[in-house]
Amino acid sequence: MFEHKKIFIFGMARSGYEVAKLLSHYHNDILVVDGKEQPEELVKELNSLGVNVVISEQPEELLNEHYDIMVKNPGIIKTHPCVQKAHQLKIPVMNEVEVAYHFLPKGVHIIAITGSNGKTTTTTITYEMLKLAGLPVTLGGNIGTPMSKLVSEIKENDYLVMEISDHQLVDMNEFHPHIAVLTNLSPVHLDFHGNSYEAYKQTKKKLFLPMDEQDIAILNLENEDVVELTKDIKAEKRYFSSQKDAYACIKENAIYVNQERILSLDDIRVKGTHNYENIMCAIMIAKECGVSNEVIKEILESFVGVEHRLEFVRKLHDREFYNDSKSTNNQSTITALQAFHSPVILLLGGLDRGIPFDDLTPYMGSVTHVVCYGETKDKIKEYCDKIGKDCVVLNNLEESVHAAYNLSNEGDTILLSPACASWDQYHTFEERGEEFKKVVEELK
Repeated sequence: MFEHKKIFIFGMARSGYEVAKLLSHYHNDILVVDGKEQPEELVKELNSLGVNVVISEQPEELLNEHYDIMVKNPGIIKTHPCVQKAHQLKIPVMNEVEVAYHFLPKGVHIIAITGSNGKTTTTTITYEMLKLAGLPVTLGGNIGTPMSKLVSEIKENDYLVMEISDHQLVDMNEFHPHIAVLTNLSPVHLDFHGNSYEAYKQTKKKLFLPMDEQDIAILNLENEDVVELTKDIKAEKRYFSSQKDAYACIKENAIYVNQERILSLDDIRVKGTHNYENIMCAIMIAKECGVSNEVIKEILESFVGVEHRLEFVRKLHDREFYNDSKSTNNQSTITALQAFHSPVILLLGGLDRGIPFDDLTPYMGSVTHVVCYGETKDKIKEYCDKIGKDCVVLNNLEESVHAAYNLSNEGDTILLSPACASWDQYHTFEERGEEFKKVVEELK
């Protein structure tokens, strides 16, 4: 399928770079096109493999009917002129994960986790449980290493645990997980889906469409959109719930799976309903893979959370700092605000994706001040004025941290939970979170 082909890789980044390297070993004619200059050493490496790299702001001018496949970076919107031209020329458009999937050896147990929030936490806990149990497991997808780099290391009957985003699912059709999770659904990333929540939901559903009756879908019973969206999928449906009786549920201050008591909530290091829901998903997967309760408990007694997701940074003069840079939408910030009972100084801001902030209002009761920066700062100030919250407007994150600290009192929580993507001032949310931590650590 991917041999002796003419391939157009649209967007380099990590995924484009890795998929180009993978495909270069199969006698393909490969062109990588990106609008930004790329690291010289990476370009030279690809050139040495016979891959041509071109920097162009009009990639559609380089695409023609002689190409067999377009591999699109997940961050590129499907309405881009170059992508539309590929469709017009009837050139299949896919992404790096879909390509790498076809290179996997037989019998690999694929576990795929998606959802509006909680993907990274669920994926991380699942991987740690399987690893501690001694299973041959690899972590990939939207978290960590691109799958194209991993395929050479994966052997028959290994376990592959993957976080899958909606941006990836847009260009995935044949990828077939054996266990798939939908943690929850809420209206996020709508700018990427033509401002249509329905289009976003249908994109998420694509993860489950290749599955059959032998596969397992792990679904959130508390989320009506999840239940409705997946009612007609073929996979066996297993529900988790923090409120109702379900295959996995909370009762008597403990997590039960298939009517078996697994562990007490008191044994879990991270707290909060959202974390318990993520943990239930991970336990359901682990039990299906034969992991013991002892291993599950050992992981959960030590797991303190995912970096950049409600990550405790430091305590200074009785002020606590938390890095929640991974919160790139309203729902993630709502989840963060629900985790705190102390007064909060909230740092908001970033890329303007056209989403209003009104959904935050019912959860802003503990917020004493908002400090905002970046592309959305004026919109945030207007929102805060409307709900009567004190708001300081600044240019960047470093200024915002210092302002938040100066506004704070003993016992306050200073929380970076931006409710916006990072791309106006940073390449990734990780880069934003690292800067926040650096500035906080330098405070005297």
